[in-house]
Amino acid sequence: MNAQTERLLLQGPAGRMEVLRDVPGDGLPLKGVAVIAHPHPLFGGTMDNKVVQTLARAFVQCGWQALRFNFRGVGATEGVHDEGRGEAQDFLAVVQQCAPEGTLALAGFSFGSFVMSQSLATLWPGRQIDKLVLVGVAASRFRVAAVPEELHERTLVVHGESDDTVPLAAVMDWARPQVLPVTVVPGGSHFFHGQLPLLRSLVVRHLTSKPG
Repeated sequence: MNAQTERLLLQGPAGRMEVLRDVPGDGLPLKGVAVIAHPHPLFGGTMDNKVVQTLARAFVQCGWQALRFNFRGVGATEGVHDEGRGEAQDFLAVVQQCAPEGTLALAGFSFGSFVMSQSLATLWPGRQIDKLVLVGVAASRFRVAAVPEELHERTLVVHGESDDTVPLAAVMDWARPQVLPVTVVPGGSHFFHGQLPLLRSLVVRHLTSKPG
């Protein structure tokens, strides 16, 4: 993503894991660590996905260390696709090894939002979560876990109005019982073509806001 991007190899549940780490520029105080999950591996999803990179840039801009990683079976990460179960273990392994304590944020795009929700269910309430970002929530395709009510004010859900991969109606059906707000990008597609700067702006606004 930039000249300061650091490539890490961790030992995950299924073997070697490929991770990219970006850090804020000199002089910017570090707010915490953000772990970001990519879209579906069987449909070309990787940690280099443009939406995932946009999320990482937004976090770094706001003073967060951003960690992207390839799920099992993707790139140099060993293992095979496990329909979300093993991928949640991969997510938790990155948290445990790269952010075992301190301020933590979680983010995910599409399938990654589903995996992140499952990981959140494991981490909460034993681990304090400062910010959550869910983009293109794959609510029509997977059983996305609910966001704990205590975290609603710390959560941003963004969806494209014209998403033809995950219909907006499915996300509203997931959010409605939780009374969890959804930010809708007018005319937005699943991958936010032509609207990534707007997505980045929405995430930055969320990260710089104070709950309550």
